[in-house]
Amino acid sequence: MIRILLAEDQAMLRGALASLLSLESDIDVVGTAADGEAAWRELQRLKPDVLVSDIEMPGLTGLELAQRIARHELPMQVVIVTTFARAGFLRRALDAGVRGYLLKDAPAEQLADAIRSVHRGGRAIDPQLALEAWGEADPLTDRERQALRLAGEGLSAGDIAQQLNLSHGTVRNYLSEAIGKLGVGNRIEAYRLARQKGWL
Repeated sequence: MIRILLAEDQAMLRGALASLLSLESDIDVVGTAADGEAAWRELQRLKPDVLVSDIEMPGLTGLELAQRIARHELPMQVVIVTTFARAGFLRRALDAGVRGYLLKDAPAEQLADAIRSVHRGGRAIDPQLALEAWGEADPLTDRERQALRLAGEGLSAGDIAQQLNLSHGTVRNYLSEAIGKLGVGNRIEAYRLARQKGWL
């Protein structure tokens, strides 16, 4: 049996995915989580073979979860299931060690096949996205991305500095760098463009 943990913040979708995957004779949904932090706790407790996760969740994103799994060398694979058909997200997912990346409008049997494939050590990537992913590269560093994401949520440079445990000047530098790299006029435009490209 392939043991699955399902991380998805939308309750109805989480329930539907769990029900669909439970119909597969070789897949066992051992747990579900409604946010990234809960998923991280459950991953360590349940030690599933495969994490099936959304990207955008409260607490930790699916990509941050994948990065943690890689950093802690946990013996499990990650399949991302998302609405975000953006090449930037896929590139970041692959960099984080994600083995599967599917869109939520894919047929249910495609998800089950993807889980089997990554469990065997293969990959399962949406083919159209895979082609697009090798186009435009993400110019942002991790710190610039963090600062920009918080700026887009309406936090001031001082609040961002406090949250990231950095000096006010360092945060201003990160935001200025991001604005310059993206060729826009201010941090809100930078946030919007980076979101649109899938870099946040």
